[in-house]
Amino acid sequence: MTVRVATFNVENLFERAKALSSGAGPVLAAYSRFGAVSAEAAYTEVDKREMLEDLETLQVLVRADNRLVLNPRPFQAWALLRENRGDFLKQPGGGDATIVATGRGDWIGWVDLITEPVDEIATRMTAKVVNEVAADILCLVEAEHRPALVRFNEALLDRRYAHAMLVDGNDPRGIDVGVMTTGRVAIESVRSHVDDPDPERAGRALFSRDCPVYQLRLPGGRELFLLPNHFKSQSFSGGDPDPLRRRQSARVREIYDALRADGAELVVVLGDLNKGPTNDDPPRHPTLEPLLGPGTPLVDTASLPVFDPGPRPGTFQSCSLRNRLDYVLVSPELAALVTAGGVFRKGLWGDPDNVNPPAQWQIYPEITASRHGASDHAAVWIDIDL
Repeated sequence: MTVRVATFNVENLFERAKALSSGAGPVLAAYSRFGAVSAEAAYTEVDKREMLEDLETLQVLVRADNRLVLNPRPFQAWALLRENRGDFLKQPGGGDATIVATGRGDWIGWVDLITEPVDEIATRMTAKVVNEVAADILCLVEAEHRPALVRFNEALLDRRYAHAMLVDGNDPRGIDVGVMTTGRVAIESVRSHVDDPDPERAGRALFSRDCPVYQLRLPGGRELFLLPNHFKSQSFSGGDPDPLRRRQSARVREIYDALRADGAELVVVLGDLNKGPTNDDPPRHPTLEPLLGPGTPLVDTASLPVFDPGPRPGTFQSCSLRNRLDYVLVSPELAALVTAGGVFRKGLWGDPDNVNPPAQWQIYPEITASRHGASDHAAVWIDIDL
């Protein structure tokens, strides 16, 4: 009896923040910085100046007649300023917009990133990948929310999956990790780690999204524990992202070790870990050492003889080795049951700047431009013989 497990970063199914598009890094940095500064109990003049600059980057504020004013076309901006109670910003007649709040206690509100529909062809290609991979257990990275999973399953997958679950994580842009399973696999419980504290950043959560633990019941009755993840990206407005990703790796390892100490045999850690290996022999895994470094108890299924990576080693964009960002890691008992595995690239255009489709792997004929691709990531799958 074979069960297929897969992970796929779908980059949203129906709607995606405009600021997640290529080239919008400064916008995301402004969004993150504004959120952090606006949460301060008291605002200095420097704070106010920085927040005004961020609101201009987000196009909440624009320049008109040498004045800084509220955008007259707010839904064409990158973001919206929500002021639910109290006053944060005022626009005096004939003058520049100014911040009147003296601190967080003066107002209730936030900045929301504006979303836009995902390309319709891209959504259909995402469904095509999911249907062709045909996993019994599917980890979906960067899904909007559970209603999106349900709608995707009903409208585009012909109800392939019997169960869909997603716990909202820490990313305010709405890019979370979810799980869908066929009727052969029951979701018995889920335990979130969304509130795990970051030991190096007081008052901040550790995980960029979450590291939920799903307890699944496989055909025949065996239990499998699934830990879907989406680690810190390789861009970070707060500086070098590597230390945070290393702390996330260490915490996932602690969660894995605790499950094993409680008697769990079949454990999978999977998802977009956002860091590729080096070209060393043997390769090193900077920031992922707790999971993939020397002495780890976890087995990288891509290292198994039965795993076929195809013409390239990676899973993201050009699929170079440094772009192997998506992983399926398993406990030793589970590694012994893996009979096959691979990387599925038919929905992947490759480098988004390329005018031509990739030459090294086949893609669906409907994909004629980067925007039509199912994702910037390939799907990764393994088969388990129970």
